[in-house]
Amino acid sequence: MANAYPVIGKWFRRPNGVSFEVVASDEEEGTIEIQYFDGTIDEIEIDAWPGMLHVEVNAPEDWSGSLDMDPDDYVGRSGNEMPPGFHDPFEFIDKPK
Repeated sequence: MANAYPVIGKWFRRPNGVSFEVVASDEEEGTIEIQYFDGTIDEIEIDAWPGMLHVEVNAPEDWSGSLDMDPDDYVGRSGNEMPPGFHDPFEFIDKPK
């Protein structure tokens, strides 16, 4: 569906193939904040949204896009295997020695 309403968490694709996610909206400022797959943040005027030629798409299956990871960071992992500690955020906290 073209020009779907900008719901936070939804992904869209522009005609040039670039995908982005709606991450925030500010009604007072009249803006929508988007994040591209590579992690770049951008802002769109709410008034410009209806004129944009984009379609709603599913979120990308590749979870590493905005994490700025090199292939060396996940060498040896098979398929969609997540890095160790990925499901446990406390694994990333520095623990006292």
